[in-house]
Amino acid sequence: MNFIGTAITDVGISKKSNQDSVCVKIAETKKYGQVAMVVLCDGMGGLDKGELASATVINSFSNWFENELPGQINKLSWKQLSSDLEKLAKEQNYIIGQYGNKLGVSLGTTLTAMLVIDSKYLIIHVGDSRAYSIADSVEQLTEDQTFIHREIKAGRMTAEEAKTHPKRNMLLQCVGASRNVEPDIIIGKIKKNSVYMFCSDGFRHVLTNEEIYESFNPANLTDVNTMEQNSRYLIDLVKSRNEKDNITVALLKCYE
Repeated sequence: MNFIGTAITDVGISKKSNQDSVCVKIAETKKYGQVAMVVLCDGMGGLDKGELASATVINSFSNWFENELPGQINKLSWKQLSSDLEKLAKEQNYIIGQYGNKLGVSLGTTLTAMLVIDSKYLIIHVGDSRAYSIADSVEQLTEDQTFIHREIKAGRMTAEEAKTHPKRNMLLQCVGASRNVEPDIIIGKIKKNSVYMFCSDGFRHVLTNEEIYESFNPANLTDVNTMEQNSRYLIDLVKSRNEKDNITVALLKCYE
């Protein structure tokens, strides 16, 4: 499997700082050819500490990819990889939580990360950032860990009611601000010639799946420059629609 990837983050139209963080990593291996990882975090916290929380988690996953993963490639175990990334998320939850306690500040971050090796992917997910698969259509791979999603899923709230509910932004858990985190772990098979999109909630609130597909379907994303141009087009569209949050989107195209 081969990859091209890109990520763009924007402070948006109203916030003074950007608390989103993102990275795309692609590396060559002897056994599997290219392997890739995308990590996206949407931070939150007083005194702009959300920026620190999201960047800290990004750095920990980036360091793991560069320093720990190479030792596991020859004896690949998806069970071990799942365990390692879950442990890493829980360690970061503890470290960030302790730091916040010392300062008397609550800070935390969402976490949506995908590791791709050969023809399989592993997603670890906490919060309400999202991962999507884009091939013939736009398919959401992660479930929002939010109050309103839980209520909608249980049949206690409609999607229309959720749009104006006072708890519509409440997360059920996030890395750093929860006593314990239990990440969702998703393992799946890569679709050939597909695009995987990762975004903070600020990117997706005011876009339709049709608009996302028009810009990000695999046939339209032929190179990194086009990926960046189409990402910037949608970010500018989001800003024109008065989205108040930070806006981040990352793309990974998988092809043979």
